[in-house]
Amino acid sequence: MQAHSPTSDALAKRNAVVLAMATALGGSSPAIVVSLGGLVGQTLADNKELATLPVSLLNLGLALGTIPAAMLMRRVGRRIGYIVGAGIGLFGGCLAAFGIVSTSFLLFCLGTTVIGMYGSFNQSYRFAATDAASESFKARAISWVMMGGIAAGFIGPQTVIWLQDAAPSAPFSGAFLGQAALALMSMAVVSFLKPVPVSAAPKAGGRPLSEIVAQPRFVVAVVAGLVSYALMSFVMTAAPMAMVGCGHSVGDAASGIRWHILAMFGPSFFTGRLIARFGKEPVTAAGLCLIAVSAVIGLSGIDLAHFWATLILLGLGWNFGFIGATAMVTDCYRPEERTKVQAANDFLVFGSVAVASFSSGKLLNAGGWETVNWMVFPPVAVALLLLAWQQKAWRTVPA
Repeated sequence: MQAHSPTSDALAKRNAVVLAMATALGGSSPAIVVSLGGLVGQTLADNKELATLPVSLLNLGLALGTIPAAMLMRRVGRRIGYIVGAGIGLFGGCLAAFGIVSTSFLLFCLGTTVIGMYGSFNQSYRFAATDAASESFKARAISWVMMGGIAAGFIGPQTVIWLQDAAPSAPFSGAFLGQAALALMSMAVVSFLKPVPVSAAPKAGGRPLSEIVAQPRFVVAVVAGLVSYALMSFVMTAAPMAMVGCGHSVGDAASGIRWHILAMFGPSFFTGRLIARFGKEPVTAAGLCLIAVSAVIGLSGIDLAHFWATLILLGLGWNFGFIGATAMVTDCYRPEERTKVQAANDFLVFGSVAVASFSSGKLLNAGGWETVNWMVFPPVAVALLLLAWQQKAWRTVPA
């Protein structure tokens, strides 16, 4: 992999700050959809088992958008690609709001799918931050971008609380118009992104994708990222409906999502340094363990404190697990291979997340909140075993 001089990190740091600001705005979209998607679905869907379908389609749109987004950015560059992505987010928010106003479950679902496609651009921010970064700065660059999620943790839920009743005849539609406005602001922010010099970002060549994804380290990284993100989405999707079903208010549910998102992104201030000190696999494993502990708390009661503690630990676990897994992926490709490998990773991860979020609604209806939490443990165990095996192999065989 091509080395960078320390001076090149000036550009990486500038871009990481811009991308962190964009994350603060774009990262609010999933919070809005997750907080309200299931509740709107319960109102609009004839079959209540489909209540979480809008949230699932958010993740499906994210998965489906990863490869087209990567192809677009490969052709026109990161900056133009992200501007187009923000425009997609603007359209998606308006379409979802119109679906609520017209009481059309189909249009609302289409709107959340389009918002998910916007998310496929946002998710690549963490990789874009490493484009001009030296090897020693890569994990920190990812963490810097993820810090923008701290602001998103306030912006998204607060948009729900402030705007959910803006149009009394169409509850929650105002929050989705607010999401559209945030996407418009993001469009202005990403226009300040600086291109990486061509010498640091070759556009062609490299090994076949099949050879890259067959690497054991890539497989383990994808599984760890998949389990971290899918379980987070699985539990988070069900939590707002479970809270309301247990007698807590919509405001309580939105606040729980706020604390969850803050826990997701807050540790980013130091996650990169933890990875530099302890290694990628140990930090990822710690995240998976925290996700398991969150399920234990979820099984211990249904008071508001139980729900919020579950969501907070779930967020902390996601941060360590997902950032660690992302850093592991960056070990698996050369600069000229990065676009296709990043897209392949995100397609695999977010395709699984879509399945997880949809199944959580069905499981919640069929077996309740306890069943949702019990389903956390088997995937965590598999991922931890793979990480332990990979850690041993990585220490034995030179990279």
